[in-house]
Amino acid sequence: MLKEHQITWVILAGGQSSRMGGHDKGLLDYQGQPLIRRVIDALQPQVTLLWICANRNQAAYRQYAPVIEDLYPDYPGPLAGLHSALKHAETEWVGILPCDGPYVSPDLAQRFCQATKTDAKIYVAHDGEKYQPVYALAHRTVLGQLEHFLEQGERKVMRFFDQAGACPVDCHDIQSMFINVNTPEQLCNSQNLQTS
Repeated sequence: MLKEHQITWVILAGGQSSRMGGHDKGLLDYQGQPLIRRVIDALQPQVTLLWICANRNQAAYRQYAPVIEDLYPDYPGPLAGLHSALKHAETEWVGILPCDGPYVSPDLAQRFCQATKTDAKIYVAHDGEKYQPVYALAHRTVLGQLEHFLEQGERKVMRFFDQAGACPVDCHDIQSMFINVNTPEQLCNSQNLQTS
């Protein structure tokens, strides 16, 4: 079984946040602290190596963790963050999760480690109904295949994961982890959810 020190976990904070009016989602206030802080506070006790992938406001993010950025221009999406992480990491495995999901399960890293008993090179969270592709774990050997995929102009995360033979990670009992914040309304609603 994979051990936690063999994984570099990367919080994806590199998007344009167009549905949030262009505001950097990871730095938005959530119950008195930035969203990114919530994610880090939940993840850090579980992991050995933790980075942030951000394409702007890097100085603000560096106060929380080391920062990398996309190597592909024009905000091509989560796969570009995974690509950059695989290029930079010294570990064999890279895990990703989004900056806008404040309800990270306290056993997320453990679930992914336990799932790696197969020969798959990518593992993706499954909530019991569908995949949650921005919660994933990938082996460095998929890097060449990922670069080819991105250079073809492809951007769809699950299309690449399907091509790479991704294996599901059972997360049916922690569906609330996948509540994310994409719009001002969702930010308000998720804060109300947490406090109600």
